Amino acid sequence: MAERSTAAVDVADNSGDEPLTAKADQSTSDGVAQNRERETDSEEAQGSGGTESPGKASPPELHSGHKLARRYRLEECVTRLDGFSSWRAVDEKLRRAVGVHLLPADHPRARSVLAAARSSALLGDPRFVQVLDAVEENDLVYVVHEWLPDATELTALLASGPLEVHEAYQMVSQVSQAMAAAHREGLAHLRLTPSAVLRTSTGQWRIRGLAVNAALRGISSETPQRTDTEAIGALLYAALTQRWPYDNDAYGLSGLPKGVGLIAPDQVRAGVHRGLSELAMRALANDGATASRHETPCTTPEELVKAIAEMPRIRPPEPTFTAPPEYQRTSYQQGYGRPAPHMGATQPVTAPPPPLQSRTGKALKWAVSALLIAALGLGSWQLAETLMQHSKSDDTQKTKTTDGNGKGTDQTKPVKPIAIKGAQEYVAKGDAQAPGDVGKTYDGDSSTYWRSKSFVDGPEMKPAFKPGVGIVYDLGSQQTVTGASIGIRYPGDHTTITLYGTDSMSSSTPVDSMTKIGTITTSGTSAKITVTKKAKTQYVLLWITAMPYASGDQYSGAGYKQAITDVKFTG
Repeated sequence: MAERSTAAVDVADNSGDEPLTAKADQSTSDGVAQNRERETDSEEAQGSGGTESPGKASPPELHSGHKLARRYRLEECVTRLDGFSSWRAVDEKLRRAVGVHLLPADHPRARSVLAAARSSALLGDPRFVQVLDAVEENDLVYVVHEWLPDATELTALLASGPLEVHEAYQMVSQVSQAMAAAHREGLAHLRLTPSAVLRTSTGQWRIRGLAVNAALRGISSETPQRTDTEAIGALLYAALTQRWPYDNDAYGLSGLPKGVGLIAPDQVRAGVHRGLSELAMRALANDGATASRHETPCTTPEELVKAIAEMPRIRPPEPTFTAPPEYQRTSYQQGYGRPAPHMGATQPVTAPPPPLQSRTGKALKWAVSALLIAALGLGSWQLAETLMQHSKSDDTQKTKTTDGNGKGTDQTKPVKPIAIKGAQEYVAKGDAQAPGDVGKTYDGDSSTYWRSKSFVDGPEMKPAFKPGVGIVYDLGSQQTVTGASIGIRYPGDHTTITLYGTDSMSSSTPVDSMTKIGTITTSGTSAKITVTKKAKTQYVLLWITAMPYASGDQYSGAGYKQAITDVKFTG
């Protein structure tokens, strides 16, 4: 059985109970929280911890479609770093998506990873992404964990701006309570970064990678509770300001200006909640070097939980409702203009006027009848004259249209095809799909195509994992694009394609900074997009954000996927 990992798992036991790490050797089924971390994550960005040397162990040569224990089919590699790799996989026995960490059995960290995974599995707290299995077989060590397709990383949430104050309050409250519970059982995280904190579709916050993420990277700390508390403070700081509280950029966030030191969030951004700003500084105490207005620093997650409880509760924002339009009675409801009677009230009955029975009355009726007949005759004559004039006007107009080969009339400007000069795949996140096949989308041969990989979740793609797939086309020069014709391979429910104008073919330009010029959702095998916002551009991104379910083929297994056969632009 695996040895205990004193570097990555063992921390002070505050509860007096037996730490879960002491029970690790008795576990037979466990795993690790979901891990979609990027290869660019910086150890120094946390402000704590160190790494061991991975030695000479090399990652095992695995590929999509490989099966572990005849059950877990690897789908896509999401991280490859320091001799280990992380994958999105499918548990074919339970028919669900899972995550898998893989490393060679002779890797210097293999023992500590197994011990950390088994310890984390014993916790069983639903606030952490659950470990499902931890196995050593065939010279491989692998850890299987939950995969949450409906969850969004804090990193992705902060890409659009700081969190709303109640959302930031909920995040720091739930994360602090979860980590306090973990430390009471002798478990530390040591790598609590924005990519390790997830918000589910129900608004709950969950933490992935407890103990295991640190073990995979060889991170240790002599003060694990202080390390995790400072990490929570950094998360709250980032949630309030959209800045990383150190002088280096990390996790898609800009750091603080060099030389200014650690300044309070309400001094970085206007309108920051004063209580949460002070709470972040108490967690980021920096060995006690806090401003004079701040209270005693918080050095453990338990102290942070108590500090949050002492704060005035931050209530959620009031929901906004659109006032309904004022109710108005119609003439039908009112009985053709009469006010509606009150229920139970007796209404007076108005007697009808007496009929015109006198000689004067009869004369008056004859006069009125004569006037009506005259009016009808005059109206009929005027209507006939109007129709005749309209007919003449139409004949004249037709003559004008045919004379002089249509001169003097508005002519529809003919569309012209725009030649595609080049293309390359756009990769916003994760791996490329089929970069060598982009030329097949405009080679004039409908039997050739560029394809995406097969995804477990769909039809809508998940921004936290893969926001979309697509190709950037070079039109050679600035062109006014009026439309596009796109041939697609897989029909079904459903494919969503959007065209964006951009200033280069580079994948470093974010989609939300591009000019959206047209979109379509279809269930067929062709899509015609009419440009809604005409603008001159040399480069056009064809961006797919939803794909139908399709069966397996020679390139990929069954799943949500799409392929592009022909692309033509018109101007």
